[in-house]
Amino acid sequence: MFSIITLFGILGNITTGLVYLSPAKTFWRIARNRSTEEFESIPYICKLLNAYQWVYYGIIKPNSVLVATINGFGAVVELVFIVIFLMFASTQKIRVRTAILFGVLDLVFPAVSFLLMQLMLHGQLRIDISGIFCVVFSMITYGSPLSAMKTVVATKSVEFMPFLLSFFLFINGGVWTVYAFLTEDYFIGIPNGTGFLLGTAQLILYVTYMKPKSSEKISDNLEDGSKHEPLIPSSNLVS
Repeated sequence: MFSIITLFGILGNITTGLVYLSPAKTFWRIARNRSTEEFESIPYICKLLNAYQWVYYGIIKPNSVLVATINGFGAVVELVFIVIFLMFASTQKIRVRTAILFGVLDLVFPAVSFLLMQLMLHGQLRIDISGIFCVVFSMITYGSPLSAMKTVVATKSVEFMPFLLSFFLFINGGVWTVYAFLTEDYFIGIPNGTGFLLGTAQLILYVTYMKPKSSEKISDNLEDGSKHEPLIPSSNLVS
């Protein structure tokens, strides 16, 4: 049983690392275009807050070093992403909103909450309260891409919902749910089980709006071609 737990713990670290790194292509695009376009900063701010909570939980709970280290790595990655977002925000309003959210959720709140838990709580109670925080903010993290899903529905395009992030959230949620079942750690199981379901919903949404959009674009191109090039055979238009 120990070997199975270790296996899923390692797999969980790998998939979590991939989740943290999955938006790299998006931020390369932002840096290259020097604009955040329609991308949202909320998912990355929430992921940083969530990483902080799991680092603290991993530190204070015995035998949970891997939880702390992988999320420490994730915190560094998310900080880099947020800095890039602030540098290339498409409007001043978006930059200010992102800076305020970052300051409140990723600086002030973690500092105050960790200080209070250290001073006022002890032993298992501190672990339990920290675990509850982890559950709450993990749920927010898994749900934060809902803003991107709203954009997908409104625009009928998946351009601004990164596929890799949705895919790795799906895989990561499944792996950690199995790990939580094996270790009977419900603080890990509840949010990751929910994340698995939300990841599934995002993938379904991605497939739903990807195919019609592609078909519509091809259809429009063919129609435009037939209007402007009426003397060219249809076989040449297809090629």
